[in-house]
Amino acid sequence: MTRKPKAPPSPSPSRKPPLRVLLTGFEPFEQEARNPSWDAVRELDGWKVGRATVHARLVPCVFGDAIDALLAAMDELEPQLVLCIGQAGGRAEFTPERIAINIDDARTADNKGREPIDVPVVPGGPAAYFSTLPIKAMVRELRAAGVPASVSNSAGTFVCNHIFYGLMHRIATQPVAGPGLRGGFIHIPYLPEQAARFPGAPSMSLETMVKALRIAVTTSLAVEHDVAETGGQLH
Repeated sequence: MTRKPKAPPSPSPSRKPPLRVLLTGFEPFEQEARNPSWDAVRELDGWKVGRATVHARLVPCVFGDAIDALLAAMDELEPQLVLCIGQAGGRAEFTPERIAINIDDARTADNKGREPIDVPVVPGGPAAYFSTLPIKAMVRELRAAGVPASVSNSAGTFVCNHIFYGLMHRIATQPVAGPGLRGGFIHIPYLPEQAARFPGAPSMSLETMVKALRIAVTTSLAVEHDVAETGGQLH
């Protein structure tokens, strides 16, 4: 009697597919030799947390080009989580951003000399988008780990806000790019060697920034609904 070949085993219904996390950091700008956002992000490239793997990508500090690079990376990786990171010289804390606004209003030129003034990021797009990251839970976990952190209610009007709005517009308008896709933006301070050029300016070590990013990614993967804690400001 001829035996029928055994069918391959069916995948276990309890086995969940792997996740991909995209982290982006900017190239240096405004005469800086380095950008802490990229220095910190690239330290996590290939890091595995649970069933997720982090992929780091460098983006240009250029209006338009930054969003193009982000969307190309999203098309390549099809991530389930995207965190864009940027430098905020003068801030003393690790600051997840709450809202992206639909305006480019540059106080200085970008790395290609572009200096848009009162130009929408996406013509006809909504006035603003909220982050879909658990930003308050993130701040809570960061503070518990000894990292200075707070919710920020303004990502500015330069390339950081530009890419933040571009990310959220993509998530809102092209859900087929990844069901359950979440994203947002985080600002980080100067590195000590950058702050040394500006007496009195706050800074944060690269080691602390990397630690903070690990907490931000882990919290974003673990927390589905943000906590109801105060994160507002008087001005």
